Amino acid sequence: MGLMGRIIAGSDSMAGLGAVVKDVAEVFRPNATRELELSAEVQGEALQQYSEEFANSGNGWFDRFVNGVNRLPRPMLAFGTLALFTFAMVDPESFGRRMSGLALVPDPLWWLLAAIVGFYFGSREAHYFRTRSPGHGVAAPAAPAGRPDEANAALEDWRDERS
Repeated sequence: MGLMGRIIAGSDSMAGLGAVVKDVAEVFRPNATRELELSAEVQGEALQQYSEEFANSGNGWFDRFVNGVNRLPRPMLAFGTLALFTFAMVDPESFGRRMSGLALVPDPLWWLLAAIVGFYFGSREAHYFRTRSPGHGVAAPAAPAGRPDEANAALEDWRDERS
């Protein structure tokens, strides 16, 4: 009883025993909390590096020119399609000859055109998906209109996280 009493009563020895058990356990299974902390730290550092890399987007004349050229394909495709319908109504014979010429284009060339257009719009969508800020397009729900005196702590925490 004296030995057990000294082991239980001595908080320093219990703390030491707990530390030893913890160290031995971490040999077989890593500390999950520490893993999450390290993972968050690595992700934070990567995001910091990316933000430093893309901090200056470049506003020179060439950048503005390229941004303007990149905005042309979608309107040109839309207006070009409308122009084709107009051309078909204005001069059906000439339109028919041109469409007969398109029918002679080999299938692999159509596949190539589809790949180019698909990759263009796909890469634009991927770009906007990657550069979208967190919570973009998601509005925080408004407070209930009927009971302004009642506070919702969870909703307030969520709003604070989003801003």
